[in-house]
Amino acid sequence: MENIQTLPIDIHTSKLLDWLLDRRHCTVKWQSAVKAVRERINTAIQDMPENEEIKQLLSGSHIHYFHCLRIVEILKGTEASSKNIFGRYSSQRMKDWQEIVSLYEAENVYLAEVASLLIRNLSYEGPALRKQIAKAQQQQQELGRREGECQSSTAELRERYYSACKQYGIKGENVPRELQALVKDLPAVLNEVGRDAATLEEKVQFYTAFTDFVCDWSEPVLPMLTFAQKKGNGTFYEWKKGKVPTVVERPFVEEASADTLTEDTIDWGNFGKETDSLGVNAGITVEEEIDWGISLEPTSEVTRDAGANGIDWGDSEGAPTEIEIVDVGTDCPDGVARGEEALSVLEHSQSRSQFIDELMELEVFLTQRINEMGEESDVVAMSQFQLAPSVIQNQNRQHVREMLSEVQDLLGRLTSLRMQHLFMIQASPRYVERVSEVLRQKMKQADILVLKAATMAERRQEALQEQSRLEPRVDLLAGRTRELQKMIEADISKRYHSRPVNLMGVNI
Repeated sequence: MENIQTLPIDIHTSKLLDWLLDRRHCTVKWQSAVKAVRERINTAIQDMPENEEIKQLLSGSHIHYFHCLRIVEILKGTEASSKNIFGRYSSQRMKDWQEIVSLYEAENVYLAEVASLLIRNLSYEGPALRKQIAKAQQQQQELGRREGECQSSTAELRERYYSACKQYGIKGENVPRELQALVKDLPAVLNEVGRDAATLEEKVQFYTAFTDFVCDWSEPVLPMLTFAQKKGNGTFYEWKKGKVPTVVERPFVEEASADTLTEDTIDWGNFGKETDSLGVNAGITVEEEIDWGISLEPTSEVTRDAGANGIDWGDSEGAPTEIEIVDVGTDCPDGVARGEEALSVLEHSQSRSQFIDELMELEVFLTQRINEMGEESDVVAMSQFQLAPSVIQNQNRQHVREMLSEVQDLLGRLTSLRMQHLFMIQASPRYVERVSEVLRQKMKQADILVLKAATMAERRQEALQEQSRLEPRVDLLAGRTRELQKMIEADISKRYHSRPVNLMGVNI
């Protein structure tokens, strides 16, 4: 008997209510009894004395039997004046709470309720709070990740913006004005290239002599490079007609607004017909009004009728109007370079394309010649050029490499991405608007991502605050659950002659 008395009673918490019902400590109708008790409690708490401990008992928790016992103990002190000579209280408050305790103790209703409350804390309340905390932590991680992605994307977009500006050769502070300023400097850049073309004399002579010796070529070789080597960046008029113009009337080029960006489409010119192998646009022409040289010479006086017949283009006899078509530019006085003819050869798309094509032709020749000179070690190859001009025989491989480097330098300066953009800006002022809009969109997207990152940071902070709000509730629930566990264990232990009782599975 002594051994049995010392054995503990182990009860799994999830089976506690079934254990109490099976051993007839409670009845199966305990829920109906608890409902009546709860109604009495709701009525009784409407009239309570000012006491801090009672306020804590009644706030933020489910009032159960053990709370009611503590309230009765407190009321014994606050309602002592209502106690009569028989030891009974005349206070209605005390009577109400004593009655509530009695209803709880009838058929051990309170034991079934606190067992159900313990199970609910462990199976529902605790897991629900932990799930909310885990969700808040997951949100913080996800929002932190997305915030980092927004920040990295913002940095990438801004880097792409400034990289694109660098390709254009601008700072990016005021894109339209900076682009237009670049175009204003374009003639000076092209003139410098034209002056440097004077160094091509030796290369052109070398190529011409080699062509004449090998192929017995009779047509002019590299005419544009020859012209640029002698005249520099001369006018297209001089290149076309072979004489220097006395008057140069450059075409008026409309500047795009630096402050207003529109979605107008770009006139890309005759883009598919005149393009070189490096993708440099050779077909874009300056937007200008062209005088086609068409004159109308009616045989009789032109009369205007305000009626439905509109304009009378002929005489009363219906004689047809004679239209004389003349060649373009024939109305220009001799020696006057006007319109496209007033442009320099490197500004004019047609002559610039020819200049680049001939540079590429010269580049290919020098490259091939370097390769051949590396293989001309046998007697046959050496004897092949014994009768060649001195300009061919006196060349060595290193010197040809230097000539190739100079040609490639000129070619690179004309075909760089920056120069391509400048030519397109010069050909179409609206291209400035398009480029400005594209660059502005990059910065706009970066600004949107900055706002999005700020929103992510704000939501992450809200999730952190939610976690901070829930964690104390979990700690409070855990403390109350452990108190409830000890009270239930002590109550059951009294029923079994103080045998130790262990409620298993209490983990919150």
